[in-house]
Amino acid sequence: MSEARFPILKPEERTARQNEVAAMIAEGPRGGIRGPFLALIHQPELADRLQRVGEHLRYGSVLPKAMTELAVLTVARRWSCQYEWFAHARIARTTTDLPEAIIVAISEGKVPTGMTDEQETVYHFVKETLANGSPADAIYDRAVKHFGHAGVLDLIGLTGYYSTIAMVLNTSRIPLPDGATPPLAPIAR
Repeated sequence: MSEARFPILKPEERTARQNEVAAMIAEGPRGGIRGPFLALIHQPELADRLQRVGEHLRYGSVLPKAMTELAVLTVARRWSCQYEWFAHARIARTTTDLPEAIIVAISEGKVPTGMTDEQETVYHFVKETLANGSPADAIYDRAVKHFGHAGVLDLIGLTGYYSTIAMVLNTSRIPLPDGATPPLAPIAR
């Protein structure tokens, strides 16, 4: 990965509004400004609005946490977003019961086998939405059955939000924490 395209701003280099938004992010469930917000803070109004959406999707969604992380990992693999994958594979492994085999299959660009109906629904909902802008009727109906209309909206939100975050991370080239090795191998498209 090349050098970061957005300089990492120290508090004394930021504007008052940038510091205000950074403080709001740090005081919330994220506990600090890192990852995409290191770039996004250059546009504090966008950072503020995106962090609020992300906070709902990560911490207030009606979806079970494992389903949220499955959706995020599916998005991260689609955009080959090393940082997003690095962060969310760890979250999935340490805070959910999402099976390791599913995480590994997605990382390899394969359709996981042995998924529950809920897991299959989330995986295909996200994949179809990313490919076509909308899932097929059958997948949509399954998602409504499992998660209700609010859950379907959270799935759409996760797909769009984490696509945006992947594009911010990929474009800004924010380095992985502690010099970690990129976890995703390239896949053929």
